[in-house]
Amino acid sequence: MNLNNPRALLSNYPAIKSWLIFLVVVWLFSLIGLGWLVKLSLILLGLVLITPLALFLGLQWWLKRSLVQEECPVCSFELVGLNNRQLQCPSCGENLQVSDRHFHRLTPPGTIDVQAVEVSAQVVDD
Repeated sequence: MNLNNPRALLSNYPAIKSWLIFLVVVWLFSLIGLGWLVKLSLILLGLVLITPLALFLGLQWWLKRSLVQEECPVCSFELVGLNNRQLQCPSCGENLQVSDRHFHRLTPPGTIDVQAVEVSAQVVDD
């Protein structure tokens, strides 16, 4: 095989052949005044490649900002919810509101929520 022969070089490396054809077509378009067509196609190609990446990064940022993972205030079941949304605990069925990155019970107006505290009884001898 003669390596000085350009046809032999192009037949052995098909990737070089396709790049050379691409560069010749770009050069011909630029030569006849259609450089804007080449620029437009490169811009569209760039948008097609960059848009999915930008959407993926944007969705990932939004999820980090909006997802809240915490325990249910009633039954201590581990929950995941979106910030500023309502949900129902799958364990105890309590309606919950997610606000300020914490879960809060949804209660009707006028309901007083208390926590019971156990007090030990002491016998006082006189």
